[in-house]
Amino acid sequence: MGAQSRLPHPGRDDGGRRPGARGVKVFVTGADGFVGRWLIRRLLDDGRDVSGAVRASQPVSPGGGGDLTPEERAAVRWVPLELTDQESVRRCLEPPYDAVVHLAAVASALEAARDPGYAWTVNAGGTARIVHGLTQAKTEGRADPLLLVISTSEVYGRGEAAFRLRVETDPVAPCSPYAASKAGSELATLEAWRRTGLRVVVARPFAHTGPGQDTRFVVPALAQRLTVAKRVGAPVVKVGNLEPVREFLHVRDVVDAYARLLVRGQPGEIYNVASGEGIPLEQLFFKLADLVGVRPIPEVDPELMRRADIAHLVGDGSKLRAATGWMPRYSLDDALRDVLDAQAN
Repeated sequence: MGAQSRLPHPGRDDGGRRPGARGVKVFVTGADGFVGRWLIRRLLDDGRDVSGAVRASQPVSPGGGGDLTPEERAAVRWVPLELTDQESVRRCLEPPYDAVVHLAAVASALEAARDPGYAWTVNAGGTARIVHGLTQAKTEGRADPLLLVISTSEVYGRGEAAFRLRVETDPVAPCSPYAASKAGSELATLEAWRRTGLRVVVARPFAHTGPGQDTRFVVPALAQRLTVAKRVGAPVVKVGNLEPVREFLHVRDVVDAYARLLVRGQPGEIYNVASGEGIPLEQLFFKLADLVGVRPIPEVDPELMRRADIAHLVGDGSKLRAATGWMPRYSLDDALRDVLDAQAN
């Protein structure tokens, strides 16, 4: 049974926005995170009946421009979830959902490097617990949801051929604890699909940013440092390695891709969420500096260097486009301006 048989089909260009979507129950883990809040908003706009899982120890927190309004928060059924606790996972998955989007994870490569075992426990082990709960529901006839697991483009590692767009059939060769733990989550997901027929789809998003992303990540970190440099008149801004080439999608485009995959994604398939347009981080630095209105000198700080930087990580999104009609609607400048505006406000 394909994903289309469970969720109402979207219009040609709307990615799922239609009145007939009401009543479709979607459960989102990591709903209080940066992408989670944007996805919650999108699903509510699409008319979905949304439940959001948050860590009991970390209540829903404000996140700048990407935060939910009081009305949006009130429209969501919030439930506590600890991915390291099987009983907590079981309770969350008791209701019969039509779809589950698994976003919750140790999402920072730096945090994963500090405690790789914990990253594996949450990212791979937590996904395995989600998968186990859903396969039980399927086996018992309580539900047959589509599971969309959010992985990362970093599972590709350095790649066999430098400066080539990554495609879904490329070898998985992670070179960081974070990427390795996310590769483990993919294995747990696809194994269940082969063994039980659980309808699973894997998304591999490439780098993305937008309002509400915190300063552990490169764009808001650089934006904050540049803004401070302008305010105090600093001639130098500390940076990490600016040689790698990355693409940066707007978070709105990323959640649009997820919404479309819930309807048109094929079970057992992996999809890059990618524009195919890369930019050297040095160029990104000066593009942000121009938007801020400052021209400081970037100075490398060894504390900000990553040991396993990937030289070129840009993806081919043609498979996603063919399956769902998805195309990025926001430019890099749009994303950068939105980050700066959110920080200013």
